[in-house]
Amino acid sequence: MTNSKTDYNKLLSGIVQELKPYFGQGQQADYIPELANVDPNKFGISLAFLDGRTFTYGDSEERFSIQSISKVFTTAAAFGLIGKKLWERVDIEPSGTPFNSLLQLEQEQGIPRNPFINAGALVVTDVLMSNLNDPYADMLNFVRELSGCSSIEYNQVVVDSELDTAYRNAALAYYLKSFGNLDNHPIEVLKLYIHYCSIEMSCTELAQAFHLFARRNRLDCNIPDLTPSQLKRLNALMQTCGFYDESGEFSFLVGLPGKSGVGGGIAAVYPDFYSVAVWSPRLNEKGNSILGMKALELLTSKSGLSIF
Repeated sequence: MTNSKTDYNKLLSGIVQELKPYFGQGQQADYIPELANVDPNKFGISLAFLDGRTFTYGDSEERFSIQSISKVFTTAAAFGLIGKKLWERVDIEPSGTPFNSLLQLEQEQGIPRNPFINAGALVVTDVLMSNLNDPYADMLNFVRELSGCSSIEYNQVVVDSELDTAYRNAALAYYLKSFGNLDNHPIEVLKLYIHYCSIEMSCTELAQAFHLFARRNRLDCNIPDLTPSQLKRLNALMQTCGFYDESGEFSFLVGLPGKSGVGGGIAAVYPDFYSVAVWSPRLNEKGNSILGMKALELLTSKSGLSIF
């Protein structure tokens, strides 16, 4: 349980001191040109307890492209809209391969291994395109509602940059269509998917939005009607699949359900107690933030607050 006497500001400052040897390691996701322009030395963290206490450090209020963290929001929305039918089109198993693998999609006859790899997220996006009146505005409003911030937007510069180089994702979309696992035109699905990835949020806004998964209570808002049982399953997916082929490493070292993005963000939850978001653009070879992974490992180790 949480300790109200713990000085979490001091704890976060101590974590940053221990991170100093890791600063400068890794590099931004330069295959998306606009992400390569982000200052690689940025670092922010926001720890938001469900009792209302919030503790921050560094660039926690600066917005960044959440990229694949958006897959948690889109999967939650799709799961709320169509229920267990979602799992007829996308599986729930860890991938063990790179997040943009074409080979795995071929081997498994067009059924993506899970909704957090790119192929799975494209299928989820297709579900939203078919079931929302305005899939652009409705999903953006969903994220705004969760975070409590009405000014969150898509970053059009990131959208244009990503569209210019989205050859592999386009291949995945067309390949999914060839297997009959997209109902809409592949390029329209791809454009919508890239918009979702371009959403910009700060660590504080992300931590607040992830309270949905930390509370695990029924949500009744504009898009989904998520039950506690569904939220439990979304946490399980984050635990097993949230970090691509490094999910086992994150679970072993950190011990929280979470999701990373190649914009350098990571959001995670300790159910019933807190959610946390961290941002540092330098990534390891698996596409996960080096400082973010280490910061969360230190957080759970020093606080003793993890699910294990």
